[in-house]
Amino acid sequence: MDAIAALHQRVSTPRLTAPGPTSEQLNILFKAALRAADHGNMRPWRFLIVEGEGLARLGELFARIAATKNPGITQAELDRCHALPQRAPMIIVSIAKCQVNPKVPQIEQIISAGAATQNLLNAAFAIDVGAVWRTGDMAYDPQVKQALGLLAGEEIIGFIYVGTPTVPPHAPREQNPSDFFSVWSQE
Repeated sequence: MDAIAALHQRVSTPRLTAPGPTSEQLNILFKAALRAADHGNMRPWRFLIVEGEGLARLGELFARIAATKNPGITQAELDRCHALPQRAPMIIVSIAKCQVNPKVPQIEQIISAGAATQNLLNAAFAIDVGAVWRTGDMAYDPQVKQALGLLAGEEIIGFIYVGTPTVPPHAPREQNPSDFFSVWSQE
């Protein structure tokens, strides 16, 4: 798919199934992520691939943390937490790897990691790999961060669910650029 067409037509694909992306497709996604804008050439990102049994373990982690936070949680809610990672054959955990730099504040590093994640999503759409960016409470939970091996200064940007779309992508909602862009003049 043409790059501009992919940028103009990209939508999230939340309904995913196996198979997950091939190693060749993953390489395309990874290379796209690494081309994100990056002030100071710091590469303030890293990614974890979760698939197979890792998805079940991640679901167990989510359920365990939910039960710890809410002792009155119902079995249905626990089952939902356990099933969350099973919505796709693969999850790519996007992580901002923030470092102390007097010229590049933490917010710029987090935005750069977000840009890398968006590049990954755009590349997935361009090669017909389904993908959706998810966050939620578990993305910000300290126990999840610890279990995934995040270090000091690292933040989860999102859980990128990837796989084969079960339905064709919907048409993107049209936006009027003039609703978001204006010319500034100092008068």
